[in-house]
Amino acid sequence: MKSSTMRTSETREVMDIRQASDYLGISPDTLYKYASESFIPAFKLGNRWRFKKSRLDEWMDQQSGISSVPEPEPEAKTARARQKKPVRGTRVATRGKGSVLKVS
Repeated sequence: MKSSTMRTSETREVMDIRQASDYLGISPDTLYKYASESFIPAFKLGNRWRFKKSRLDEWMDQQSGISSVPEPEPEAKTARARQKKPVRGTRVATRGKGSVLKVS
């Protein structure tokens, strides 16, 4: 059987607030604040915060600008003409002897 000191040094997939704060290198109070503000990925099990190591790793990668899944290269954007609203067709109607009336 493993001793209690061995258990605390190993990183588990699901961690409590103390284990996660040690893993991230921040205080438990700061981590609690981040979790309650949904700044960091966490979930509650009963009334206790829990943190998945894999989600924390993904979150840290996103925060540092590293992507765990390679994103496709963005295509070169071409300048497009600004699309205008369609204009209703205008009809030209004649009125009487050669006078022109514009009807919209």
